[in-house]
Amino acid sequence: MTIEQIYTGCLAQGAYYIESEGEAAVIDPLRDYQNYVTRAAAGKAKLRYIFETHFHADFVSGHLDLAEATGAKIIYGPGAKTTYDKHEAQDGERFQLGKVSIEVLHTPGHTMESSCYLLRDEGGKAHALFTGDTLFIGDVGRPDLSQPNSGITQEMQAGMLYDSLRAKIMPLPDDVIIYPAHGAGSACGKKMSRETQDTLGSQKASNYALRADMTREEFIEEVTEGLLPPPAYFSENARLNQEGYGSIETALNQGLVALNPEQFEHIANREHALILDVRDKAAFVKGFIPNSIFIGLDGSFAPWVGAMIPDLKQPILLVVPPGREEEAVTRLARVGFDNVLGYLDLSSDLHPWTSSGRELDQLDTIDATALQQRDLETEQAIMLDLRKPGEWNGGHLSYAINRPLNFLNESMRELDAHQTYYLHCGSGYRSTIAGSILKSRGFEKLINVQDKVADILATEAAETA
Repeated sequence: MTIEQIYTGCLAQGAYYIESEGEAAVIDPLRDYQNYVTRAAAGKAKLRYIFETHFHADFVSGHLDLAEATGAKIIYGPGAKTTYDKHEAQDGERFQLGKVSIEVLHTPGHTMESSCYLLRDEGGKAHALFTGDTLFIGDVGRPDLSQPNSGITQEMQAGMLYDSLRAKIMPLPDDVIIYPAHGAGSACGKKMSRETQDTLGSQKASNYALRADMTREEFIEEVTEGLLPPPAYFSENARLNQEGYGSIETALNQGLVALNPEQFEHIANREHALILDVRDKAAFVKGFIPNSIFIGLDGSFAPWVGAMIPDLKQPILLVVPPGREEEAVTRLARVGFDNVLGYLDLSSDLHPWTSSGRELDQLDTIDATALQQRDLETEQAIMLDLRKPGEWNGGHLSYAINRPLNFLNESMRELDAHQTYYLHCGSGYRSTIAGSILKSRGFEKLINVQDKVADILATEAAETA
């Protein structure tokens, strides 16, 4: 028996490949499915099953393309209604895979159809549990993703999650290995660990949501406390996973078209395309195509695209480092952005854009030392802290106001385009995203502070010592 966790850091997502005696299964595959096919071919195994733990909200699954390519059967738990062919399993149903078996445990709470998959070894002993978004390492799934107009509240779903954990998961042997669908960085939970697997016994001892003496009411209160609204793209990704989508090959073929400056500019104007610059933030602030939006590939790229670009059908043109074009289009497709129309063919920096006489814009950027030489009060400037409320509560500049990047599109109406704003976050990545968006909306008096809050506070302390 082989179990391989295939972890994708950008999405903080774990897919799983299981193989036994020439038969294989994949759990929660990403949309770029070819690596699962390659793994099966390397092991001379036939891919029989594609198990989905639920209708994922934070990425588009690869189940449809993978089933088409291999003939494997798509399996969901009870209550999963789709517009495509799949097997809706019953609670407790078992699927034989070589000499091992996989048992369905229906665990509603994160979503109504959420199910975990219990892997039993050759002797029938419970070996591992693939928990999807029901149980994470250090946390449990958020209970506020019910279907619109369903009449089901987050408190009702939290109660279901409490019941599922205690009736289906906690009674399992303590040595069962827990393999979740996500780790730290995902928006599907609040307190996820950076560890990507653990034993059930260890989680019973350390996970706040599995306390033996926890009442149902206490669980509901703790799980729902401090929940931020889900990112805008979550509902659309869940819909695509339920109703279907086009092939990733189509998205790649359309997006991987090299364009010269004339073609790029023509398509941008004709299609009202958003220019998405995915280069390093240091390169972006030095010079970028006017009105382009920065979301760098070297950060949590796909989740931030999903959070900041509200329309999955938005036409997109890419400014991407040479050699990373396919990576960019693939990672956009993972969260449902299939309408990339091409990329600017670059040699280095922004040539040939600049060599054709076209203008660049810049984002004024300073470090902590330079910030200490500025007098924001005299400038009548405002410092915007783009971090999440939890980060803000852990320490912030006394003169800053908190405007989390996740909700900048909504909070922008409270800002004044004639005001001077200093922007900062944890590393400069989010502040550069915010600066690019604000610039594209007519805000010109922007100063991007690249250093961390700790660096700024340390500089302040040194100045006053």
